[in-house]
Amino acid sequence: MLHSTRGIVIHTIKYAETSIIARIFTEQFGLQSYLIKGIRQAKARLKPGLFQPLNILDLVVYHKQKSTLQNIREANYLFPYQSIPFDIRKSSIALFINELIHKTIHEEEANQELFDFLLRTCVELDESQSPANWFHLVFALRFTRFLGFMPQQNHSPGKNIFNLKEGFFQESIPDHPYYLDKPQSELFSRLLDNLDNSPEDIVIPAKIRDLILEKILVYYQLHFPGFTGMKSHLVLHTVLS
Repeated sequence: MLHSTRGIVIHTIKYAETSIIARIFTEQFGLQSYLIKGIRQAKARLKPGLFQPLNILDLVVYHKQKSTLQNIREANYLFPYQSIPFDIRKSSIALFINELIHKTIHEEEANQELFDFLLRTCVELDESQSPANWFHLVFALRFTRFLGFMPQQNHSPGKNIFNLKEGFFQESIPDHPYYLDKPQSELFSRLLDNLDNSPEDIVIPAKIRDLILEKILVYYQLHFPGFTGMKSHLVLHTVLS
């Protein structure tokens, strides 16, 4: 049966000599795998460029319940990016966002709120004149809401150490290495304060920003079963420094 749906490309792999399998997070069906036959041939109806990571597409798909591979009839750009492919800072941030999504979203069912959030993030990144150098930090923290382990914002003068294992601020250093010290916790708290609006101008030195990103990824490892190491954040450390 044919369905129209919007989708965000997450990952593609080559299949056989001329085909690909695209993992797409769709508005109607959640994360689905689509076999696209013959796309790597010169006269293919659909072009491989459509299925670059984070591309936002308007799709007409065949959907069969309990099938591990679906098929696409039509695919068109819904929101062609104007700046992400040509701006190394934006493309590096997009690479990080895509890798984080790829490692955490596995649900094969619709999630309208999550889809809207991801679409809005991609559009915001593309349309921004100059994305803040901590755009990726805010994304990673906002994303935890949908994954079920949002940090608790209970920072205060008496609770100024963030415990990565427990997910909240506390009075003293815990008896394990998974925490942010007072200066790091202060900046972390300011990021949490700005998740629901346009973030204020927060000045974070490059070394501290990179360290907080590393700690956020540790937080993911502690709270998301099976979360493995990232690679794209190393690119960000270089590009945004």
